[in-house]
Amino acid sequence: MTATLAAAVSQAIPSGTEYIRALPELVLAAFGVTIMLLDPVLDEETSQKTLGLIAFVGALAALASTWYMAEFPGLAFSNMVRVDGFSIFFHVLVIAIAAVIILTSYEYMTVQKIRAGEYYGLILFGVVGMGLMTSAVELVLIFIALEISSISSYILAGFRPQDASSTESSLKYFLLGSFATAFFLYGVALIFGATGSTNIDIISGVLQTGPVEVLVYVAVALMFVGLGFKVAAAPFHIWTPDVYEGAPAPIVGFMSTAPKAAAFAVLLRIVFAINAPGRFWLVWVSAALSMTLGNVGALVQSNVKRLLAYSSIAHAGYLLVAFGMLTPQDSVTGISAAMFYTAAYAAMNVGAFAVVSHFANAGERYVTLEDYEGLGRTSPLLAATLTIFLLSLIGIPITGGFFAKFYVFSTALKANLIWLPLIGVVNSAIGAYYYLRMVVMMYMREPRKEVPVTRIPAALGIALAISVIATIYLGILPNRVLRYTLDSAQALIQHPGHAQPDTQSLRKPDTF
Repeated sequence: MTATLAAAVSQAIPSGTEYIRALPELVLAAFGVTIMLLDPVLDEETSQKTLGLIAFVGALAALASTWYMAEFPGLAFSNMVRVDGFSIFFHVLVIAIAAVIILTSYEYMTVQKIRAGEYYGLILFGVVGMGLMTSAVELVLIFIALEISSISSYILAGFRPQDASSTESSLKYFLLGSFATAFFLYGVALIFGATGSTNIDIISGVLQTGPVEVLVYVAVALMFVGLGFKVAAAPFHIWTPDVYEGAPAPIVGFMSTAPKAAAFAVLLRIVFAINAPGRFWLVWVSAALSMTLGNVGALVQSNVKRLLAYSSIAHAGYLLVAFGMLTPQDSVTGISAAMFYTAAYAAMNVGAFAVVSHFANAGERYVTLEDYEGLGRTSPLLAATLTIFLLSLIGIPITGGFFAKFYVFSTALKANLIWLPLIGVVNSAIGAYYYLRMVVMMYMREPRKEVPVTRIPAALGIALAISVIATIYLGILPNRVLRYTLDSAQALIQHPGHAQPDTQSLRKPDTF
């Protein structure tokens, strides 16, 4: 049976095409190595902008190579990597996030007096792992890619060596992250023992052609624990506030979006492509806990980075609602909703942390809610930009955050998941309080202390403009992205051994 399924998923690959199907990773790795080689021969002042520019060009080149790679869909490297609409979507997303973070970091690195070489190189190397996570259909390769991404994140979290909290952040992230990764690896080992393979397509076929062993349920639970840590979903979220508080602000924007997007891509493959048994209650409990604990925890925070950390936990819960679909028809719209939510959240959260990183100043001294009092008068543009992101995080109409929540909750209601959307709506109302609290402080309070607000540099202005445009675009004109996500979702579950959905009954995005 296993041999038959392996033959079914294999395909002839022309010479050189395999490397095209991994072209973005090759480009990112080449630019990362170049940065590491140039760093020792450049003086500190020159390296800040030169290496940052090289990293940004590398991200743009990786985006271009992703569009080129899209012309060569299929399997590569002994059926371990699949290029399809799903992997292309997440490649574009994580690389775009990296590009915006690099722009945000130009000024930050100079103000904080941090050496730039390793910083930019680690961002690119981290994205190599995230890209592989989104296209890998082999669980062992997913584990290796997860480690590549994680090791870069562990180091970047401690990139403010003059601050003890940053070192603590890196150490805590490393220790807990390694522990969580072990759960994922144990799950992979058990699924191999139960099915005889670590290939997602073969595993799916085996599970659907025979009785499901208890070992499979344990394996799915262990893998969910490992990935739940990476996406900061409760009850695996305990590391998030401390790590976000100590890490450099641009890196927090990076960690809260790109690695989470890649981990959600893996989770979507495991949950829907494998059609993982026993997933419903895992998702249900984690989503409800994440929404509730995230929002309640944010209510009592005075540090903006910790507040946004709890917000990140809550949004992981909102996104997990889309994972509760059980039928093939509902699965397609569930995958589509999760993909759209990931993109919308990335746009608004990266933008919010870009503002925080600029406002924090040297040593990140200004990161409390009190520091933001009167910002609407001292820097109207910065306050207006942050307000847009906060309104999107709430879910106010004409923003990407509104349509993302609407799509997830409406999809869940169509699948008769009544309680999860209800819990989500209640938690959204709770979340509105602490987001609007920041807006009130910026526009309706007098500053109680002098906080220097410097001019917005060109690179940061471009990063903020990209984030604002993406946030508004996804709220006003979502149909094009929705069509792409629906097509990608349908392709994701169309593999050997998987029950096919009735495409005629799927709701088209034009009806929203």
